[in-house]
Amino acid sequence: MKTTAALPPDLQATLEGRDLIVFDGECVLCSGFFRFIVRTDKAQRFHFAHAQSALGAQLYAALGMPVDDFDTNLVIVDGMIHERLDAFAAAMSAVGWPYRALAVSRFIPEPLRSFIYYRIARNRYAMFGRYDTCMMPDAGLRARFIDGAA
Repeated sequence: MKTTAALPPDLQATLEGRDLIVFDGECVLCSGFFRFIVRTDKAQRFHFAHAQSALGAQLYAALGMPVDDFDTNLVIVDGMIHERLDAFAAAMSAVGWPYRALAVSRFIPEPLRSFIYYRIARNRYAMFGRYDTCMMPDAGLRARFIDGAA
């Protein structure tokens, strides 16, 4: 598993040890996941970034992922970087009960887990829709977004 300690120093400084969710801001499903986390993250533990932001592009590039096709959300919890279905499980564990029970998804055998994830991820726009632009948070929530712009 990857850790934030393996990221370039400028990215580590930007993250400042915060827990983060990077999501495709144009994807209806991904934005729904974001809104779900905002509602359930009572401790306001998570910060956010659109995959289309400067920080999103920097993280995807540093992790060797495409910077123009965001078929995975990234979730950083306690310095550990989670991708795909493991990202969902990590986020559910972090927000606590009763949602922590959904973290059992990490126990689905890997070949099946990847198959399910990629079937949905690669067809998410066709299945759920796509926004023309990234969703913009209200002023209160905006404070929890990290831009990554230098």
